[in-house]
Amino acid sequence: MNVLFVSLGCDKNLVDSEVMLGILAKRGYRFTNDETEADVVVVNTCCFINDAKEESIQSILEMAELKKQGRIKALIVTGCLAQRYRDEIQSEIEEVDAILGTTAIEKIADAIDEALEEKGRNYFEDINAPHAAHRDGRIVTTGGHFAYLKIAEGCDKHCTYCIIPKVRGGYRSVPMEELLEEARCLAKQGVRELILVAQETTLYGVDLYGKKSLPELLRGLCGIEGLLWIRILYCYPEEITDELIETIRSEEKVCNYLDIPIQHASDNVLRRMGRRTNEAQLREMIGKLRERIPDICLRTTLITGFPGETQEDYEELYRFVNEMEFDRLGVFTYSAEEGTPAAEMPDQIDETVKETRRGELMELQQAIAFEKAEVFAQRRPVLDAFIEGKLPEEGVYIARTYMDAPNVDGLLFLNADNVRGELMSGTFVKAVVTGSNEYDLIGEICDEFTE
Repeated sequence: MNVLFVSLGCDKNLVDSEVMLGILAKRGYRFTNDETEADVVVVNTCCFINDAKEESIQSILEMAELKKQGRIKALIVTGCLAQRYRDEIQSEIEEVDAILGTTAIEKIADAIDEALEEKGRNYFEDINAPHAAHRDGRIVTTGGHFAYLKIAEGCDKHCTYCIIPKVRGGYRSVPMEELLEEARCLAKQGVRELILVAQETTLYGVDLYGKKSLPELLRGLCGIEGLLWIRILYCYPEEITDELIETIRSEEKVCNYLDIPIQHASDNVLRRMGRRTNEAQLREMIGKLRERIPDICLRTTLITGFPGETQEDYEELYRFVNEMEFDRLGVFTYSAEEGTPAAEMPDQIDETVKETRRGELMELQQAIAFEKAEVFAQRRPVLDAFIEGKLPEEGVYIARTYMDAPNVDGLLFLNADNVRGELMSGTFVKAVVTGSNEYDLIGEICDEFTE
């Protein structure tokens, strides 16, 4: 039987998809990317914001049409949308054979087996249940040389705009020994860059060990042979400790890169969001990080148009972005999610205002990023980089540096003229940066090596 897997949403959801693929492979299922060859379709959904919800619903409806036409035998829906809207999916899309909640992904093979026997049923566990330990057999879908390591599930922060605690439960760390074993398995498969993800990575271990244990986990991961880079995403600024900063600074394999989703800089908006920091604390943390790790690359995300965001609040955010000069920055317009406190707040902002503010911030960040790239290139630094592919018609390799997380940041384009043979994706090279082109860097390979 061939299974087509549609994985939507964030990298944390992708890890769940990869775990389910591993479970299905052990059960003897094969996989296809071609819907005309599929017997079964699994849609792993997202519902974090309205656009993600609409994409998930559209994907389910498209696959339901295939089922209606008799082109597939079974349709399974998993993930956050499945957890949140299981009754609606069940009652309104009769082609769906089974629905799995976010803590029931280990039942995926059973669900498909039963659906093929026309005995489909839904699987839902306690929202706060830990995932079963099937992660050692997960199938990496990111190309092989990098992979995401999900170190915790759920969240306890309860920001007023966020639905995650209701669909993913409270914060639960994965035991450290399980993570280290999973990382060792990934390294043996050829993974060289490990990207740590969770709803919040900085609180790792508090529930299991009574203390923030991310630094200890990082040190353990650094001891694994074969891993070259370890990257950390989703660090809440109020939880970043001096020990974590020192670990990033001193451990050679840990990239001097940190993703800090601050969401806003106006104290008024931050309070309404239920965030745990104010502008002064954000400035202090950013200053501390740059002082102790001078070459650190800082990424953040912002939300415009949160309920009650005044013009003064927005101007305060604009000034903050202009002064902080983040290396990487993404901006989203506020999405009112039913079931969250923010959706019921007064003073909802017009969509046009949200988009205008987002556009102005992105234009500002574009100018900052272009100037940073140009100044950086003028220094002609030599950097380690991963080869991601090649543009043969242009004679250049595509690469990433420590400053660039996959799929969200910039790239380094390397002249291939002086390279003998072909470099495969995942090759680690040394390159000198010689120029810049908007968000991206341009350079030449000055030394190459694989380990």
